[in-house]
Amino acid sequence: MAGSNSRTTVGALPDTTADSPLVPVAATWLVWALFAASVGALVAWIRLDGAWELGGLVAVDGLTVLMWVVVTFFSGVVHSYSRRYMAGSHHESTFFATVFAFTLVVMALVAADHVVLFGGLWLAMGLLMAALIGTVDGWPQAQAAAAVARRYFLASSALLGVALAALWWTTDATTITGITDATAAMSGPAWLLAAGALVLAAMIQSALVPFQKWLLSSMTAPTPASALMHAGFVNAGGILLVRFAPVLTVEAAVMYAIVAVGGASAIAGKLLKSVQPDVKGKLGSSTVGQMGFMLMQVGLGFFAAAITHLVLHGFYKAYQFLSAGEQVEHTTPSEATPHTVGRLPSVVGATVAILTGLAGGALFAVLTGKGTAVDSGLLLTFFVTFTTLHAARSAVNHASLSPTARYAAVPLVFFPAILVYTVVYEAISGLLAIGAVTTELTAIHVVIAVLFVGIYVGIETGVHEHSRRLYVALLNATQPDSDTLLTATEDYNEY
Repeated sequence: MAGSNSRTTVGALPDTTADSPLVPVAATWLVWALFAASVGALVAWIRLDGAWELGGLVAVDGLTVLMWVVVTFFSGVVHSYSRRYMAGSHHESTFFATVFAFTLVVMALVAADHVVLFGGLWLAMGLLMAALIGTVDGWPQAQAAAAVARRYFLASSALLGVALAALWWTTDATTITGITDATAAMSGPAWLLAAGALVLAAMIQSALVPFQKWLLSSMTAPTPASALMHAGFVNAGGILLVRFAPVLTVEAAVMYAIVAVGGASAIAGKLLKSVQPDVKGKLGSSTVGQMGFMLMQVGLGFFAAAITHLVLHGFYKAYQFLSAGEQVEHTTPSEATPHTVGRLPSVVGATVAILTGLAGGALFAVLTGKGTAVDSGLLLTFFVTFTTLHAARSAVNHASLSPTARYAAVPLVFFPAILVYTVVYEAISGLLAIGAVTTELTAIHVVIAVLFVGIYVGIETGVHEHSRRLYVALLNATQPDSDTLLTATEDYNEY
Protein backbone atom coordinates (compact mmCIF):
# COMPACT_ATOMS: atom_id res chain seq x y z
CA MET A 1 0.00 0.00 0.00
CA ALA A 2 1.11 3.54 -0.68
CA GLY A 3 2.68 5.14 2.35
CA SER A 4 2.36 1.96 4.39
CA ASN A 5 4.97 -0.42 5.70
CA SER A 6 2.54 -3.31 6.17
CA ARG A 7 3.57 -6.54 4.51
CA THR A 8 1.75 -8.01 1.56
CA THR A 9 -1.34 -9.82 2.83
CA VAL A 10 -2.29 -11.76 -0.30
CA GLY A 11 -0.08 -14.54 -1.58
CA ALA A 12 -0.45 -17.49 -3.91
CA LEU A 13 -3.94 -18.97 -3.98
CA PRO A 14 -3.76 -22.41 -2.33
CA ASP A 15 -5.97 -25.41 -2.79
CA THR A 16 -8.61 -24.83 -0.11
CA THR A 17 -9.12 -28.53 0.37
CA ALA A 18 -5.46 -29.25 1.07
CA ASP A 19 -3.60 -26.11 2.12
CA SER A 20 -6.02 -24.29 4.41
CA PRO A 21 -4.90 -23.53 7.98
CA LEU A 22 -6.64 -25.40 10.76
CA VAL A 23 -8.88 -22.53 11.91
CA PRO A 24 -10.83 -22.06 8.62
CA VAL A 25 -11.32 -25.81 8.23
CA ALA A 26 -12.43 -26.34 11.82
CA ALA A 27 -14.68 -23.26 11.88
CA THR A 28 -16.43 -24.28 8.66
CA TRP A 29 -17.12 -27.81 9.86
CA LEU A 30 -18.25 -26.58 13.27
CA VAL A 31 -20.68 -24.00 11.93
CA TRP A 32 -22.33 -26.55 9.64
CA ALA A 33 -22.56 -28.89 12.63
CA LEU A 34 -24.27 -26.07 14.53
CA PHE A 35 -26.70 -25.68 11.64
CA ALA A 36 -27.60 -29.38 11.80
CA ALA A 37 -28.01 -29.12 15.58
CA SER A 38 -30.20 -26.02 15.14
CA VAL A 39 -32.49 -27.83 12.71
CA GLY A 40 -32.75 -30.63 15.27
CA ALA A 41 -33.57 -28.08 18.00
CA LEU A 42 -36.29 -26.56 15.81
CA VAL A 43 -37.88 -29.95 15.18
CA ALA A 44 -37.66 -30.85 18.87
CA TRP A 45 -39.18 -27.53 19.93
CA ILE A 46 -42.11 -27.99 17.55
CA ARG A 47 -42.71 -31.54 18.78
CA LEU A 48 -42.38 -30.69 22.48
CA ASP A 49 -44.34 -27.44 22.03
CA GLY A 50 -42.86 -25.46 24.90
CA ALA A 51 -40.15 -23.03 25.97
CA TRP A 52 -36.91 -24.20 27.55
CA GLU A 53 -35.58 -22.08 30.41
CA LEU A 54 -32.36 -22.13 32.38
CA GLY A 55 -32.15 -20.33 35.70
CA GLY A 56 -33.36 -16.93 34.53
CA LEU A 57 -30.43 -16.64 32.14
CA VAL A 58 -31.67 -18.37 28.99
CA ALA A 59 -35.14 -18.85 27.52
CA VAL A 60 -35.42 -20.78 24.26
CA ASP A 61 -38.66 -20.12 22.38
CA GLY A 62 -39.82 -20.32 18.78
CA LEU A 63 -38.00 -17.14 17.75
CA THR A 64 -34.79 -18.50 19.28
CA VAL A 65 -34.76 -21.79 17.41
CA LEU A 66 -35.81 -20.13 14.16
CA MET A 67 -32.97 -17.61 14.41
CA TRP A 68 -30.52 -20.38 15.26
CA VAL A 69 -31.37 -22.12 11.99
CA VAL A 70 -31.23 -18.91 9.94
CA VAL A 71 -28.04 -17.54 11.52
CA THR A 72 -26.08 -20.80 11.29
CA PHE A 73 -27.17 -21.31 7.69
CA PHE A 74 -26.04 -17.85 6.61
CA SER A 75 -22.84 -18.24 8.61
CA GLY A 76 -22.19 -21.66 7.04
CA VAL A 77 -22.55 -20.18 3.56
CA VAL A 78 -20.21 -17.32 4.48
CA HIS A 79 -17.65 -19.73 5.97
CA SER A 80 -17.72 -21.97 2.88
CA TYR A 81 -17.50 -19.02 0.49
CA SER A 82 -14.64 -17.50 2.49
CA ARG A 83 -12.53 -20.65 2.16
CA ARG A 84 -11.73 -19.50 -1.37
CA TYR A 85 -12.22 -15.76 -0.92
CA MET A 86 -9.78 -15.44 2.01
CA ALA A 87 -7.34 -18.09 0.78
CA GLY A 88 -3.76 -16.80 0.91
CA SER A 89 -4.64 -13.81 3.09
CA HIS A 90 -2.47 -13.11 6.12
CA HIS A 91 -5.73 -12.45 8.01
CA GLU A 92 -7.44 -15.70 7.04
CA SER A 93 -7.40 -17.42 10.43
CA THR A 94 -8.31 -14.22 12.30
CA PHE A 95 -11.20 -13.60 9.94
CA PHE A 96 -12.62 -17.11 10.38
CA ALA A 97 -12.21 -16.98 14.15
CA THR A 98 -14.05 -13.65 14.27
CA VAL A 99 -16.91 -14.82 12.03
CA PHE A 100 -17.32 -17.98 14.09
CA ALA A 101 -17.26 -16.00 17.34
CA PHE A 102 -19.84 -13.61 15.89
CA THR A 103 -22.07 -16.59 15.07
CA LEU A 104 -21.84 -17.94 18.62
CA VAL A 105 -22.60 -14.51 20.11
CA VAL A 106 -25.71 -14.04 17.94
CA MET A 107 -26.92 -17.54 18.84
CA ALA A 108 -26.49 -16.72 22.52
CA LEU A 109 -28.15 -13.31 22.09
CA VAL A 110 -31.41 -14.70 20.70
CA ALA A 111 -31.56 -17.14 23.64
CA ALA A 112 -30.53 -14.68 26.39
CA ASP A 113 -33.21 -13.84 28.95
CA HIS A 114 -31.39 -11.94 31.70
CA VAL A 115 -31.15 -8.26 30.79
CA VAL A 116 -27.46 -7.99 31.74
CA LEU A 117 -26.55 -11.00 29.61
CA PHE A 118 -28.64 -9.66 26.71
CA GLY A 119 -27.03 -6.22 26.90
CA GLY A 120 -23.51 -7.67 27.11
CA LEU A 121 -24.06 -9.91 24.09
CA TRP A 122 -25.53 -7.00 22.11
CA LEU A 123 -22.35 -5.04 22.77
CA ALA A 124 -20.12 -8.01 21.87
CA MET A 125 -22.01 -8.53 18.62
CA GLY A 126 -21.36 -4.93 17.56
CA LEU A 127 -17.68 -5.04 18.47
CA LEU A 128 -17.14 -8.26 16.52
CA MET A 129 -18.84 -6.81 13.45
CA ALA A 130 -16.65 -3.71 13.70
CA ALA A 131 -13.62 -6.02 13.82
CA LEU A 132 -14.80 -7.73 10.62
CA ILE A 133 -15.19 -4.37 8.89
CA GLY A 134 -11.58 -3.56 9.80
CA THR A 135 -10.18 -7.00 8.95
CA VAL A 136 -7.19 -5.63 7.01
CA ASP A 137 -5.07 -3.98 9.69
CA GLY A 138 -2.70 -2.30 7.25
CA TRP A 139 -5.47 -0.46 5.38
CA PRO A 140 -6.15 2.98 6.94
CA GLN A 141 -9.58 3.33 5.33
CA ALA A 142 -10.68 -0.05 6.67
CA GLN A 143 -9.58 0.89 10.17
CA ALA A 144 -11.42 4.21 9.87
CA ALA A 145 -14.57 2.38 8.74
CA ALA A 146 -14.27 0.03 11.72
CA ALA A 147 -13.90 3.03 14.06
CA VAL A 148 -17.03 4.67 12.60
CA ALA A 149 -19.05 1.47 12.98
CA ARG A 150 -17.74 0.96 16.51
CA ARG A 151 -18.95 4.42 17.57
CA TYR A 152 -22.43 3.74 16.24
CA PHE A 153 -22.58 0.30 17.85
CA LEU A 154 -21.44 1.68 21.19
CA ALA A 155 -24.20 4.29 20.96
CA SER A 156 -26.71 1.55 20.20
CA SER A 157 -25.48 -0.48 23.19
CA ALA A 158 -25.70 2.57 25.44
CA LEU A 159 -29.30 3.22 24.35
CA LEU A 160 -30.16 -0.42 24.93
CA GLY A 161 -28.59 -0.17 28.38
CA VAL A 162 -30.78 2.86 29.17
CA ALA A 163 -33.88 0.99 27.97
CA LEU A 164 -33.09 -2.15 29.98
CA ALA A 165 -32.33 -0.11 33.10
CA ALA A 166 -35.59 1.83 32.76
CA LEU A 167 -37.59 -1.35 32.27
CA TRP A 168 -35.84 -2.97 35.22
CA TRP A 169 -36.73 0.07 37.33
CA THR A 170 -40.35 0.10 36.12
CA THR A 171 -41.15 -3.61 36.44
CA ASP A 172 -38.60 -4.77 39.05
CA ALA A 173 -37.92 -7.71 36.69
CA THR A 174 -34.42 -8.80 35.69
CA THR A 175 -35.42 -10.99 32.73
CA ILE A 176 -36.95 -10.21 29.36
CA THR A 177 -39.80 -12.65 30.00
CA GLY A 178 -40.46 -10.98 33.35
CA ILE A 179 -40.50 -7.53 31.75
CA THR A 180 -42.83 -8.53 28.93
CA ASP A 181 -45.18 -10.24 31.41
CA ALA A 182 -45.44 -7.01 33.42
CA THR A 183 -46.73 -4.73 30.66
CA ALA A 184 -49.78 -3.83 32.74
CA ALA A 185 -47.49 -1.90 35.09
CA MET A 186 -45.84 0.08 32.28
CA SER A 187 -46.62 3.76 31.99
CA GLY A 188 -45.10 7.12 32.69
CA PRO A 189 -41.75 8.70 31.80
CA ALA A 190 -39.63 5.62 32.54
CA TRP A 191 -41.62 3.44 30.15
CA LEU A 192 -41.60 6.14 27.45
CA LEU A 193 -37.82 6.51 27.85
CA ALA A 194 -37.40 2.74 27.51
CA ALA A 195 -39.61 2.49 24.42
CA GLY A 196 -37.85 5.40 22.72
CA ALA A 197 -34.40 4.04 23.56
CA LEU A 198 -35.34 0.58 22.23
CA VAL A 199 -36.50 2.03 18.90
CA LEU A 200 -33.39 4.20 18.55
CA ALA A 201 -31.08 1.28 19.40
CA ALA A 202 -32.82 -0.84 16.74
CA MET A 203 -32.64 1.97 14.18
CA ILE A 204 -28.88 2.35 14.66
CA GLN A 205 -28.23 -1.38 14.43
CA SER A 206 -30.40 -1.69 11.31
CA ALA A 207 -28.83 1.41 9.71
CA LEU A 208 -32.12 3.22 9.28
CA VAL A 209 -32.10 6.89 8.29
CA PRO A 210 -30.51 9.03 9.73
CA PHE A 211 -28.07 6.38 11.06
CA GLN A 212 -27.09 4.91 7.68
CA LYS A 213 -23.57 6.39 7.57
CA TRP A 214 -21.92 3.46 9.36
CA LEU A 215 -23.35 1.02 6.81
CA LEU A 216 -22.38 3.11 3.78
CA SER A 217 -18.88 3.56 5.25
CA SER A 218 -18.38 -0.20 5.70
CA MET A 219 -17.63 -1.06 2.06
CA THR A 220 -14.02 -1.79 3.00
CA ALA A 221 -15.22 -4.99 4.70
CA PRO A 222 -14.42 -8.25 2.89
CA THR A 223 -17.36 -9.29 0.71
CA PRO A 224 -18.26 -12.30 2.94
CA ALA A 225 -18.35 -9.97 5.96
CA SER A 226 -20.63 -7.61 4.01
CA ALA A 227 -22.93 -10.52 3.22
CA LEU A 228 -23.07 -11.48 6.90
CA MET A 229 -23.66 -7.85 7.84
CA HIS A 230 -26.53 -7.23 5.43
CA ALA A 231 -28.11 -10.68 5.71
CA GLY A 232 -27.75 -11.04 9.48
CA PHE A 233 -26.33 -8.22 11.56
CA VAL A 234 -28.78 -5.50 10.50
CA ASN A 235 -31.63 -7.88 11.33
CA ALA A 236 -30.76 -7.51 15.01
CA GLY A 237 -32.80 -4.31 15.17
CA GLY A 238 -35.94 -6.14 14.10
CA ILE A 239 -35.28 -9.03 16.48
CA LEU A 240 -34.83 -6.55 19.35
CA LEU A 241 -38.20 -4.88 18.67
CA VAL A 242 -39.98 -8.22 18.30
CA ARG A 243 -38.42 -9.50 21.52
CA PHE A 244 -39.71 -6.41 23.36
CA ALA A 245 -42.97 -6.15 21.37
CA PRO A 246 -45.22 -6.08 24.48
CA VAL A 247 -43.34 -2.98 25.67
CA LEU A 248 -43.94 -1.14 22.39
CA THR A 249 -47.63 -2.04 22.07
CA VAL A 250 -48.57 -0.44 25.40
CA GLU A 251 -49.30 2.88 23.66
CA ALA A 252 -50.70 3.25 20.12
CA ALA A 253 -48.81 6.53 19.59
CA VAL A 254 -45.48 4.67 19.78
CA MET A 255 -46.63 2.21 17.13
CA TYR A 256 -47.75 5.06 14.85
CA ALA A 257 -44.33 6.67 15.26
CA ILE A 258 -42.61 3.38 14.34
CA VAL A 259 -44.70 3.09 11.16
CA ALA A 260 -43.86 6.68 10.20
CA VAL A 261 -40.12 6.24 10.86
CA GLY A 262 -40.07 2.96 8.94
CA GLY A 263 -41.90 4.46 5.97
CA ALA A 264 -39.51 7.42 5.86
CA SER A 265 -36.50 5.10 5.84
CA ALA A 266 -38.05 2.84 3.17
CA ILE A 267 -38.51 5.82 0.84
CA ALA A 268 -35.13 7.31 1.77
CA GLY A 269 -33.40 4.03 0.96
CA LYS A 270 -34.89 4.02 -2.54
CA LEU A 271 -33.87 7.66 -3.05
CA LEU A 272 -30.33 7.00 -1.80
CA LYS A 273 -30.04 3.99 -4.12
CA SER A 274 -30.95 6.15 -7.13
CA VAL A 275 -27.74 8.21 -6.82
CA GLN A 276 -25.35 5.35 -6.04
CA PRO A 277 -22.94 4.56 -8.90
CA ASP A 278 -21.50 1.26 -7.59
CA VAL A 279 -23.02 -2.16 -6.96
CA LYS A 280 -22.15 -2.47 -3.26
CA GLY A 281 -23.33 1.10 -2.62
CA LYS A 282 -26.68 0.32 -4.23
CA LEU A 283 -26.99 -2.86 -2.16
CA GLY A 284 -26.22 -0.90 1.01
CA SER A 285 -28.87 1.72 0.22
CA SER A 286 -31.32 -1.08 -0.60
CA THR A 287 -30.73 -2.54 2.86
CA VAL A 288 -31.60 0.82 4.43
CA GLY A 289 -34.91 0.79 2.57
CA GLN A 290 -35.70 -2.85 3.35
CA MET A 291 -35.07 -2.33 7.04
CA GLY A 292 -37.56 0.53 6.81
CA PHE A 293 -40.20 -1.89 5.52
CA MET A 294 -39.37 -4.20 8.42
CA LEU A 295 -39.94 -1.36 10.90
CA MET A 296 -43.27 -0.52 9.28
CA GLN A 297 -44.44 -4.10 9.83
CA VAL A 298 -43.42 -3.88 13.48
CA GLY A 299 -45.34 -0.62 13.84
CA LEU A 300 -48.43 -2.18 12.28
CA GLY A 301 -48.27 -4.90 14.96
CA PHE A 302 -47.45 -7.79 12.63
CA PHE A 303 -44.28 -9.11 14.22
CA ALA A 304 -44.28 -12.41 12.34
CA ALA A 305 -44.36 -10.42 9.09
CA ALA A 306 -41.33 -8.41 10.25
CA ILE A 307 -39.37 -11.60 10.98
CA THR A 308 -40.50 -13.06 7.64
CA HIS A 309 -39.22 -9.97 5.88
CA LEU A 310 -35.88 -10.21 7.69
CA VAL A 311 -35.42 -13.88 6.80
CA LEU A 312 -36.33 -13.53 3.12
CA HIS A 313 -34.37 -10.30 2.75
CA GLY A 314 -31.40 -12.04 4.36
CA PHE A 315 -31.41 -14.80 1.75
CA TYR A 316 -31.74 -12.29 -1.07
CA LYS A 317 -29.08 -9.89 0.19
CA ALA A 318 -26.56 -12.63 1.01
CA TYR A 319 -26.83 -13.87 -2.57
CA GLN A 320 -26.55 -10.33 -3.93
CA PHE A 321 -23.34 -9.57 -2.03
CA LEU A 322 -21.66 -12.89 -2.66
CA SER A 323 -22.36 -12.48 -6.40
CA ALA A 324 -21.49 -8.75 -6.49
CA GLY A 325 -18.48 -9.33 -8.75
CA GLU A 326 -20.66 -11.16 -11.25
CA GLN A 327 -23.15 -8.30 -11.18
CA VAL A 328 -20.41 -5.82 -12.06
CA GLU A 329 -19.46 -7.96 -15.05
CA HIS A 330 -23.03 -8.32 -16.27
CA THR A 331 -24.29 -4.79 -15.59
CA THR A 332 -21.45 -2.66 -16.93
CA PRO A 333 -23.24 0.35 -18.45
CA SER A 334 -22.91 1.24 -22.10
CA GLU A 335 -24.57 3.63 -24.53
CA ALA A 336 -27.22 0.99 -25.15
CA THR A 337 -28.05 0.53 -21.45
CA PRO A 338 -31.68 1.65 -20.90
CA HIS A 339 -32.47 4.30 -18.31
CA THR A 340 -35.21 2.71 -16.20
CA VAL A 341 -35.63 5.25 -13.38
CA GLY A 342 -37.63 8.25 -14.52
CA ARG A 343 -38.98 6.55 -17.62
CA LEU A 344 -42.77 6.59 -17.65
CA PRO A 345 -44.20 3.07 -17.86
CA SER A 346 -46.42 2.22 -20.79
CA VAL A 347 -50.16 1.95 -20.32
CA VAL A 348 -49.94 -1.82 -20.86
CA GLY A 349 -47.06 -2.17 -18.39
CA ALA A 350 -48.85 -0.13 -15.72
CA THR A 351 -52.09 -2.08 -16.25
CA VAL A 352 -50.29 -5.43 -15.96
CA ALA A 353 -48.56 -4.29 -12.75
CA ILE A 354 -51.80 -3.02 -11.15
CA LEU A 355 -53.84 -6.11 -12.04
CA THR A 356 -51.02 -8.41 -10.92
CA GLY A 357 -50.75 -6.56 -7.62
CA LEU A 358 -54.51 -6.72 -6.98
CA ALA A 359 -54.61 -10.44 -7.68
CA GLY A 360 -51.54 -11.08 -5.52
CA GLY A 361 -52.96 -9.02 -2.66
CA ALA A 362 -56.20 -10.97 -2.83
CA LEU A 363 -54.24 -14.23 -2.76
CA PHE A 364 -52.26 -13.12 0.31
CA ALA A 365 -55.45 -11.95 2.07
CA VAL A 366 -57.30 -15.21 1.41
CA LEU A 367 -54.42 -17.43 2.53
CA THR A 368 -53.50 -15.42 5.67
CA GLY A 369 -56.80 -13.80 6.63
CA LYS A 370 -55.04 -10.42 6.74
CA GLY A 371 -56.61 -7.63 4.71
CA THR A 372 -60.11 -9.10 4.67
CA ALA A 373 -61.31 -6.42 7.13
CA VAL A 374 -60.81 -2.67 7.35
CA ASP A 375 -58.00 -2.74 9.90
CA SER A 376 -54.19 -2.62 10.02
CA GLY A 377 -54.15 -6.01 8.27
CA LEU A 378 -55.25 -4.20 5.13
CA LEU A 379 -52.07 -2.10 5.26
CA LEU A 380 -49.95 -5.20 5.87
CA THR A 381 -51.41 -6.85 2.76
CA PHE A 382 -50.85 -3.65 0.79
CA PHE A 383 -47.20 -3.24 1.78
CA VAL A 384 -46.35 -6.95 1.37
CA THR A 385 -47.89 -6.90 -2.11
CA PHE A 386 -46.25 -3.59 -2.93
CA THR A 387 -42.73 -4.67 -1.96
CA THR A 388 -43.02 -8.09 -3.59
CA LEU A 389 -44.33 -6.56 -6.82
CA HIS A 390 -41.52 -4.00 -6.81
CA ALA A 391 -38.94 -6.77 -6.36
CA ALA A 392 -40.51 -8.77 -9.22
CA ARG A 393 -40.54 -5.76 -11.55
CA SER A 394 -36.93 -4.95 -10.67
CA ALA A 395 -35.84 -8.52 -11.45
CA VAL A 396 -37.68 -8.44 -14.77
CA ASN A 397 -36.32 -5.00 -15.71
CA HIS A 398 -32.74 -6.27 -15.28
CA ALA A 399 -33.38 -9.25 -17.54
CA SER A 400 -32.65 -9.15 -21.27
CA LEU A 401 -36.26 -9.45 -22.42
CA SER A 402 -38.39 -7.76 -25.03
CA PRO A 403 -41.15 -5.40 -23.77
CA THR A 404 -43.83 -7.97 -24.58
CA ALA A 405 -41.98 -10.73 -22.72
CA ARG A 406 -41.57 -8.45 -19.69
CA TYR A 407 -45.33 -7.97 -19.42
CA ALA A 408 -45.76 -11.73 -19.13
CA ALA A 409 -42.69 -12.17 -16.90
CA VAL A 410 -43.93 -9.84 -14.12
CA PRO A 411 -46.80 -12.10 -12.95
CA LEU A 412 -44.69 -15.21 -13.57
CA VAL A 413 -42.12 -13.91 -11.09
CA PHE A 414 -44.53 -12.18 -8.72
CA PHE A 415 -47.02 -14.96 -7.94
CA PRO A 416 -44.44 -17.58 -6.84
CA ALA A 417 -42.75 -14.86 -4.75
CA ILE A 418 -45.95 -13.83 -2.96
CA LEU A 419 -46.80 -17.49 -2.40
CA VAL A 420 -43.39 -18.16 -0.83
CA TYR A 421 -43.81 -15.08 1.38
CA THR A 422 -47.24 -16.31 2.48
CA VAL A 423 -46.04 -19.81 3.33
CA VAL A 424 -43.02 -18.53 5.28
CA TYR A 425 -45.19 -15.96 7.08
CA GLU A 426 -47.70 -18.58 8.18
CA ALA A 427 -44.92 -20.90 9.37
CA ILE A 428 -43.20 -18.16 11.36
CA SER A 429 -46.52 -17.01 12.84
CA GLY A 430 -46.90 -20.46 14.33
CA LEU A 431 -43.45 -20.27 15.93
CA LEU A 432 -43.64 -16.87 17.62
CA ALA A 433 -44.91 -16.57 21.16
CA ILE A 434 -46.52 -13.19 20.40
CA GLY A 435 -49.29 -12.94 17.86
CA ALA A 436 -50.33 -10.07 15.63
CA VAL A 437 -51.70 -6.96 17.35
CA THR A 438 -54.31 -5.89 14.81
CA THR A 439 -55.64 -2.36 15.29
CA GLU A 440 -58.28 -0.20 13.66
CA LEU A 441 -57.33 1.51 10.42
CA THR A 442 -56.90 5.17 11.34
CA ALA A 443 -56.46 8.40 9.41
CA ILE A 444 -52.77 8.34 10.39
CA HIS A 445 -52.33 4.96 8.68
CA VAL A 446 -54.07 6.22 5.55
CA VAL A 447 -51.97 9.39 5.39
CA ILE A 448 -48.74 7.39 5.75
CA ALA A 449 -49.82 4.96 3.00
CA VAL A 450 -50.87 7.77 0.62
CA LEU A 451 -47.63 9.68 1.19
CA PHE A 452 -45.61 6.52 0.69
CA VAL A 453 -47.28 5.64 -2.61
CA GLY A 454 -47.16 9.23 -3.85
CA ILE A 455 -43.44 9.57 -3.18
CA TYR A 456 -42.72 6.13 -4.64
CA VAL A 457 -44.57 6.96 -7.88
CA GLY A 458 -42.71 10.26 -8.01
CA ILE A 459 -39.38 8.42 -7.78
CA GLU A 460 -40.39 5.84 -10.41
CA THR A 461 -41.45 8.56 -12.84
CA GLY A 462 -38.31 10.62 -12.21
CA VAL A 463 -39.91 13.67 -10.59
CA HIS A 464 -37.11 13.76 -8.02
CA GLU A 465 -34.52 14.05 -10.79
CA HIS A 466 -35.70 17.58 -11.61
CA SER A 467 -34.56 18.97 -8.26
CA ARG A 468 -30.86 19.77 -8.09
CA ARG A 469 -31.19 20.58 -4.41
CA LEU A 470 -32.62 17.12 -3.70
CA TYR A 471 -29.93 15.46 -5.80
CA VAL A 472 -27.17 17.21 -3.86
CA ALA A 473 -28.85 16.36 -0.55
CA LEU A 474 -29.09 12.69 -1.54
CA LEU A 475 -25.52 12.64 -2.75
CA ASN A 476 -24.35 14.09 0.56
CA ALA A 477 -26.46 11.60 2.52
CA THR A 478 -24.85 8.66 0.69
CA GLN A 479 -21.30 9.83 1.30
CA PRO A 480 -19.33 7.59 3.67
CA ASP A 481 -17.20 9.06 6.41
CA SER A 482 -14.40 11.10 4.82
CA ASP A 483 -11.67 8.99 6.45
CA THR A 484 -13.03 5.86 4.75
CA LEU A 485 -12.94 7.27 1.21
CA LEU A 486 -10.64 5.58 -1.30
CA THR A 487 -8.94 8.44 -3.11
CA ALA A 488 -6.53 6.45 -5.28
CA THR A 489 -6.11 2.87 -6.43
CA GLU A 490 -2.69 2.78 -4.76
CA ASP A 491 -4.39 3.15 -1.37
CA TYR A 492 -5.74 -0.38 -1.53
CA ASN A 493 -3.58 -2.10 -4.15
CA GLU A 494 -1.42 -4.57 -2.26
CA TYR A 495 0.70 -5.64 -5.20
